[in-house]
This record gives sequence, structure tokens and C-alpha cells, in this order.
Amino acid sequence: MARKEWQRTQYCGELTESFAGQQVTLDGWVQRTRNLGGVIFVWLRDRTGLVQVVFSPETCDAETFAVGESLRSEYVVSITGEVALRAEKDVTDKLKTGKIEVIAKKATLLNAAATPPIYIDDNADENELVRLKYRYLDLRKPRMQENLRMRAKVLSTIRRHMDECGFTEVETPILSKSTPEGARDYLVPSRVRPGEFYALPQSPQIYKQLLMLAGFDKYYQVARCFRDEDSRADRQPEFTQLDIEMSFVEPEDIQTVVEGAFAKVFKAVKNIDIQLPLPRMTWRQAMDDYGSDKPDTRFGMKLQDVTEVTRESGFGVFDNAVSVRGLNAEGVSAHLSRKEIDALGELAKTYHVKGLAWLTIAPDGTVKSSFAKFMKEDKLEALKQAMNAKPGDALFFAADRPNVACTALGQVRLALGKKFDLIDQTKYNLFWVTEFPLLEWDDEENRFVAMHHPFTSAMEEDEQYMESDPGRVRAKAYDLVMNGIEMGSGSIRIHRSDKQAQMFKLIGLSPEVAQQRFGFLLDAFKYGAPPHGGFAFGIDRFVMILAGGESLRDVIAFPKDKSAYCQMMGTPSTVDPKQLEILKIQPVVEETKE
Repeated sequence: MARKEWQRTQYCGELTESFAGQQVTLDGWVQRTRNLGGVIFVWLRDRTGLVQVVFSPETCDAETFAVGESLRSEYVVSITGEVALRAEKDVTDKLKTGKIEVIAKKATLLNAAATPPIYIDDNADENELVRLKYRYLDLRKPRMQENLRMRAKVLSTIRRHMDECGFTEVETPILSKSTPEGARDYLVPSRVRPGEFYALPQSPQIYKQLLMLAGFDKYYQVARCFRDEDSRADRQPEFTQLDIEMSFVEPEDIQTVVEGAFAKVFKAVKNIDIQLPLPRMTWRQAMDDYGSDKPDTRFGMKLQDVTEVTRESGFGVFDNAVSVRGLNAEGVSAHLSRKEIDALGELAKTYHVKGLAWLTIAPDGTVKSSFAKFMKEDKLEALKQAMNAKPGDALFFAADRPNVACTALGQVRLALGKKFDLIDQTKYNLFWVTEFPLLEWDDEENRFVAMHHPFTSAMEEDEQYMESDPGRVRAKAYDLVMNGIEMGSGSIRIHRSDKQAQMFKLIGLSPEVAQQRFGFLLDAFKYGAPPHGGFAFGIDRFVMILAGGESLRDVIAFPKDKSAYCQMMGTPSTVDPKQLEILKIQPVVEETKE
């Protein structure tokens, strides 16, 4: 097929000094124009960058110059011209193409454009809802273009790695079965089976386990998943994850594959070498040291257990507590007002402790405290010594059950780290958190629930406690954490019917309910299910961190807003009543009170 004269020969951002004297054809959008009364300067943009085009009556015919005069922001145009070196005084470092310009010889207006409702500029500070409404324009911005190309590179790198490791990519169904254990499902009504529903998958968990039973041994999928969650800034109702499952493995085998994928992505995208194998810490260690199961290890300020030091101290809050945990914010006492300390206390309360005890030591040694006057002097000195307290330090304490005290103080730690700029933003700290509890107690439901999911296997040495002390049982589960963010989770799965039935019983599922929801899986286990395990991590979140984005919406082409609404298409929306009639669905609309 013959090439059209308006079709590009080069992209704008590809032009360098080496093209000087060459004729090129460029296609793109007009970023802006500047008419100096005899010479017109046009900044032309495509997905690779910007280049300056010069229209002059001395170098182009009247028709071409007229096209140049007509150009406005976001007009689509084809320009043929000669690449020329800029005069030394006109060279700019602000553009990749700042040493050259294109002298227009011919121009073809391919499409005019209305004045855009948003600026196609990375520096534009616009309302996010407006950006989402006009997402197709927002995506023209260089940063958004770069983010989505980075996303594509991440995915292609991961796929190559998985292929090299001998995995088979298998697509699993989008129309699946509702299993309401965890987040809410998105339901899809069936036309051919009135009153019955599919569910959009929260993950391919069941299918990938069945693939292991089918003998595929190594499975992966770049999977679309759906969760009907309440509004959260860092969540989307539909998201993408890398899903992995392997047979005849232990956690280390899966972790090796996963961290290899991360290492290759960091090298391909950031040119950073990740040291393998990645560090490990147990869940207990993470909670004790950082007050979080996804700790940010880019700064220190570890928690300390001072329970024994505070016994019989005279301060009832400490004396009566199951556990007392402390935190030393070194050298900050002079920079913390009482108002700021009180705010930290309110933060701690939101994590279910009754309050935050504190003690500050001014640079001159003066002590101020919320509790010191209640403590025996020798106990107070022992506490300060245990905390390695020095003039200038601020000490904080939480007293409650161990996990509650640790969690509350962990949030105080993070708040202090951010306030005093202790976090090294240039670091990417990747590590595994292992040996999670298999179960956790839910006070609202008055039962145990699975900390990860109900298909997670217990550590062999803890199986003896499954009936007598379920809260003591550790899981063969592992999370990959980076910079205080959970990147993904995995576990060795239960592969025997009796063990799976026991797990369902522990989380309060009757045999009848378990059979109704998961009977196909329990039945499948009867036919020789191999030991297996897997992992899944969110692609969106990973790319967001790599791109330095502030929201998942920065790295998703067409995201929803915080209320799961698509501003651009206006969805969710009502549908034709005839469609509901076919589905035999009667909408229920809540009456508004006048």
C-alpha cells in the first residue's frame, strides 16, 4: 500500500542534531502557537515529545503559511519540513529537541479542535473529576503517556520472566460463582436462568487451584479482578493483578519466582539492581519492631517492649496493661508542641488504645510528661534507661493487648517519620513478611476469620493447635512489602478435603454452607490434588510506585473516581426497563422523606 503524503516519517521526540538538513514529515497535535507577525512558531506534540516548527513566508508557500496561521491548541496536523540547527542563543535545555527546529515546507490540517476544557500540560493544577470526565484529553499529557508506557513495559517484562520460568498463561472465567467470604461481589444476573447470578471474580483463586489439580504445575495470568468495596483512595473497583500458582513447592520456591520478576522489572524500568534473595522477617517481628504487618523500613525508630520494666510502677495504666510498648523519637522534643503531641494521641485512639502516654526531655534536661508524676522515681529512671532516652528525645507509650498497642504506636511512628522527613524517598525497600497468623478474631462477628483467605495452609508444627488454640496457629503465608505498602500476598494452599473442611468449620461455615459455596472444590480434592501454593500482586499499585504517582488513577487508562463512578461515561447508570424485564428484575428505589 502506497504511503500517504501526510503520514509521518519520524516522531517529534526522535529528532536530534543528526537529522539536520533532512526532510521529515511529522504528525501530531498543536501544543501552542506564537505569531510574531511574520513568523509563526508552533510546538507540535506526539507521544514521544515536543518539537518546534517554524512557518515563514520566506521558506514556505502562501497555502502552507495560511495553515500555520490557522493552527490552534490541539489541532491535528501533518507537517513536512527540513530539520535545522537552532542558533546558539535559541538553544534550550527544557526540550529533548531543544537544539533543533523544523522549517515548515508543507502542512495539512487533519482536524480542527474546540478549545479543550483542560490544559494538556503536566503542570496544570486541575480538579481531578474534570480530568476524569475528559480522560481522553488528560491522557494526552506527557506524564500520563509515560505512565501507561511504563505499565506496558512492566507487563511485558513480567510475561517474559514467567515464560522463561516455564509457566503457562491460562485465562480463567470472568463470569464466576459468588463466594461471599471477604469483600462484596459484583453480581451479574443471568437471563437464561432467572433469579440466578454470576459474580465477577475477586481473584482467580479457586480456578488456579483447580488448574493445579488438573496437572498444569506452573500457571500464571495477568488477571482482571473486581471488588465492590467502600470508597478508598487507593482502591479501584476493577484492578489488574499478576496471579501465580505452582505445584509441589514450598514458600521459598514461589518467593524465588516472584522476587525474580520484581528484580527484572526494576532493572528494565528504573535501571536499579535488586539484591536477591530478598530479606525476610516474621509477622511477629514486624509487629513488635514496627507496629505493622507491612512496615516502612526506610527509617528506624523501632518499637520497644517495656512491659516488664513498667510492672508495679505505680501508674495504673501501665500496671494493669497486658503489654506496654514504647517509642523513642530521638532529638525531636524541641520541635513538638503540646498541640501536636495531643494530635498524636488522638491518632493512636483511632487504633483502639485508650490514649498515648508521653514524656519529653528538653535539650537542657527538663522533663515534661503525661504520666511521670504517677510513677515511682526508680521505675521512671529505669524506663528512661530502657528507652535509651537522652536530652532532646520524645518518648511515647501505648498500653493494651500486644497487637493493639503495637498497631497504635506503629501509626504514631509513621506520623513522626513523615513530619520530620525521616523517610528516604529514593529507597525501594523490598522484603518478605512471613508466618502470619492463620486466623484472627473478629469482635463484631464473634468468630475467627481467615487472615488471608480460607484456603491457606497451616504450618505443620502448629497443626496440633487447630482445635485447642486456633489463634496460636501460624500460616504458611507470606506478603511482599515495599516501602510500607503490601505489594502482594501468597500462601501454600490446603490440598486435602478433610483439612479444608476443618478450616471452614473454624471460620464458622457449616458443612451445608461450605458444600453449597465450595462443594466443587472439596469434591475435586478427592481426585488427587497435589501440594500447591501461589502468589498475587497488584500491577496497578506496583506501577504507581515506580511512576511516583499519588493515586492508582495515575496509572490506569480509564479509572473510576473514589465513589466507583466513571465520570467520562456516566456509569453506573440506569438501563432500559425492557432489559430488566427480560432479566426478570424489579428495581427497588428507596423513598426519600420529605
